[in-house]
Amino acid sequence: MTRFVRLWHYLTRYMDNFLLGGVLLLMLIGLVVLYSATDANLSRVTNQAINMLVALTVMWLVANIPLQHIMRLAVPLYMIGLMLLIGVALFGEIQNGARRWLNIGVTRIQPSELMKLAVPLMMAWYFDKHETTLRLRDYAVATLLLLLPLLLILRQPDLGTTLLIASSGFYVLFLAGLSWRIIAGLLIAGAVSLPVLWSMLHDYQRQRIMTLLDPSQDPLGAGYHTIQSTIAIGSGGVIGKGWQNGTQTHLDFLPEKSTDFIFAVFSEEFGLIGNTSLLLLYLMVIGRGMVITANASTQFTRLIAGSITLTFFTYIFVNIGMVVGILPVVGVPLPLISYGGTSMVTMLLGFGILMSIQTHPKLVKT
Repeated sequence: MTRFVRLWHYLTRYMDNFLLGGVLLLMLIGLVVLYSATDANLSRVTNQAINMLVALTVMWLVANIPLQHIMRLAVPLYMIGLMLLIGVALFGEIQNGARRWLNIGVTRIQPSELMKLAVPLMMAWYFDKHETTLRLRDYAVATLLLLLPLLLILRQPDLGTTLLIASSGFYVLFLAGLSWRIIAGLLIAGAVSLPVLWSMLHDYQRQRIMTLLDPSQDPLGAGYHTIQSTIAIGSGGVIGKGWQNGTQTHLDFLPEKSTDFIFAVFSEEFGLIGNTSLLLLYLMVIGRGMVITANASTQFTRLIAGSITLTFFTYIFVNIGMVVGILPVVGVPLPLISYGGTSMVTMLLGFGILMSIQTHPKLVKT
């Protein structure tokens, strides 16, 4: 027993136990809900458990890397990601009308997932290098670093990933001290340009927005997801129908029930009490991330920690907003709960960076 405790302490010496505990609890909930959502499909649950083990291994490896080394990777990681996005635009495979994947021989990769971390890392690196002489043009350069991959990803098209990367980049700009006047100006400019942006959207994207305003206009088509998910959430009531007893789920009314709409499965089976507990657990993880951000010792670590934490919040807000019908359906998973490996690895890679910031303070330049 003593040897096991020593081994555990050795393996987790660069892990943040509070953050790790929150992540493991969310993963456990994810497996429980997935078992029900897939009608007790053990193969699917096992695959997800393997995805989780891979993601946890990545998190552990990154947590053990001092931030100086991660900071050195910011520029090459961004450049590689940008070149891969260009490769997708030129040679990418088309699937379901979208060109998002790049075949590299042994496997297919989705470079936009890499940019979820590469973009904020690059922007944080840039602001750290110009910390003592920050001027308006530095914010303009950082914005350009954000826009280049965004335009390539939007062209694929992948609106969900575009919004997530845009939000992560905005958080870096905001935490770096972007003036409220400029933010207000950008919001006004964005509102004025809405007609132009509307014309740039694909037909299915416009349909999603129109369906958000009135799902009943196409109840068996574009509005089906929103209608069925809201029925499932409402039918859960206060205490829920019980694990594996959700009628919307098990009678196959609920679409994408193991991925984008898994929150509706959880709501139907565990009700308001379960939802409140889940949101409090998410809040605990977000709060810990903000504490790490506040205690960060350099400009780079503060910006990247804040961006990772707030992007995690954005994932939660967009997914739940989409499921309850206050946001359009954009294909954003519920973090650490939805089925899938790529987004989970990306998310836990970010948490690994958070843990490295927390546990390597003396190794980071002050």
